[in-house]
Amino acid sequence: MKNRICIYLLLFVCTNTFAQTKDFKYQREIIGVTDQWHKLDLPNDIFAKLSSDLSDIRIIGISSQKDTIEAPYLIQVSKESITNKDINFKLLNQSHNKNGYYYSFKVPSKNEINQIKLDFKQDNFDWIVSLEGSQNQKDWYTIIEDYRILSIKNKYTNYQHARLNFPNSKFQYFRVHIKNAEKPELQSAKISCKEVINGKLRKYQINKLEIQQNKKNKTTEINIDLASPVLLSELKIKIEATYDYYRPISIRYVIDSVKTKKGWKRNYRTITSGTLTSLEQNKFKFKSIKAQHLQVIISNHDNESLNISGIEASGYIWQLLARFKKNTSYYLTYGNSSTKKPNYDITRFKSKIPNKISELNLGTERIITKKSKDRREALFMNEKWLWGIIGIVILLLAWFTFKMMGKTEKQ
Repeated sequence: MKNRICIYLLLFVCTNTFAQTKDFKYQREIIGVTDQWHKLDLPNDIFAKLSSDLSDIRIIGISSQKDTIEAPYLIQVSKESITNKDINFKLLNQSHNKNGYYYSFKVPSKNEINQIKLDFKQDNFDWIVSLEGSQNQKDWYTIIEDYRILSIKNKYTNYQHARLNFPNSKFQYFRVHIKNAEKPELQSAKISCKEVINGKLRKYQINKLEIQQNKKNKTTEINIDLASPVLLSELKIKIEATYDYYRPISIRYVIDSVKTKKGWKRNYRTITSGTLTSLEQNKFKFKSIKAQHLQVIISNHDNESLNISGIEASGYIWQLLARFKKNTSYYLTYGNSSTKKPNYDITRFKSKIPNKISELNLGTERIITKKSKDRREALFMNEKWLWGIIGIVILLLAWFTFKMMGKTEKQ
């Protein structure tokens, strides 16, 4: 009987402990539910209170009969969609004159193209290129001109920009003209049509921006503090320069901080690395990460530091697609790092979700208060008391075990 009592006590305590993991800290009323399907944008300030994988989101409904139900949802990210369609072509000829070197390509006239990627044997070059199109190889029309292609390979870096990007063009013949005295050794070419469906980005507020020059390491260090933790997907660095430049760059974010005698020390993890260059837009895209404090390190080598005129931090819009029931009041509930990601049937039937669904609004955030029936229940919900009771139960079990072992030895 005594052993049974101890086991019951232990199970009771464990049950109360596990019940705590189902608790959520925050709640917002969902406004405007009229149909079966709706969509809901997650606001910026919610990410600070969510786990990194967004597993602690629930849509809780209370029906007119006071029944509690859970509305299933899907998370949709407004990422850009990119497809590359390779186009068959034939290299017709390679020629040159006093104006430079020419490469002619023939493609099916029914195909549009907007990219030509050139691969040369040379590791280091800096050339000016123009591109023309024709239907009969007699009348040529300029598509792009004074386009710069570049390749740098040394012990510090390996960078190449030899892809021609231009508006959609539909010609049967294309001619690349490289205005250079040195003979380019073309190894291969790739012609394609790139289709981009732009995603929806949301700019984030930057509270603090510090730019420091590290003369010892020959680097520029940019420290960025956002207003709150957000899901970051893109960083744009604005440079004011009247000259061409090429600098290796790395982007990092703070994963934790440690207090030392000299103050707080931040620990970083690299998000992405790349090249800051006058040839491109200097937009760095990466997998969405939850971050608030960022650091950008630009390697200047022996060059003068660049003039940083601004930073833009952006992230994709995260949206919930949810299925609702009528005559039910719904609440977005969140903030529980110990819960698991929900598993709903609708994840297997995405094609059944309507294409056009209306958007909902959220009410103001409120903290969910823990209700207790009486003082005794509140006592058991206190974590210190729970661990204390568990310890007492373990000691009682040990005492009964040793007592029974003593009786066995006497017999």
